[in-house]
Amino acid sequence: MHLTAVQTVIMILAIALGTMITRFTPFLLFPERKEPPKIILYLGRVLPPAMMGLLVVYCLKAVSIVEAPHGLPELIAIAVIVVLHKWKDNVLLSIGGGTLVYMVLVQAVFV
Repeated sequence: MHLTAVQTVIMILAIALGTMITRFTPFLLFPERKEPPKIILYLGRVLPPAMMGLLVVYCLKAVSIVEAPHGLPELIAIAVIVVLHKWKDNVLLSIGGGTLVYMVLVQAVFV
């Protein structure tokens, strides 16, 4: 499928507008000088850990513990992520280090 130049520009503008709307709306709804509603503060506190848990479950849903390698690469990578995060308290380092360890394990160790 080939897009014309006009279609490409329209698509880029639509994506940019959608991104801008999602980024600017919270600042319009909850200005800095006004206290946000309690439900918003609650959601801001509980949703990030809930989303991380959801992502972990999603990533591990296809892991089989009855077939080799029995989920060992995933378990080792999760342990590395936890240790790195507790040690350095850096999300980027934790995720990057865990991803690197996992990729080495599945491509070189548990082939």
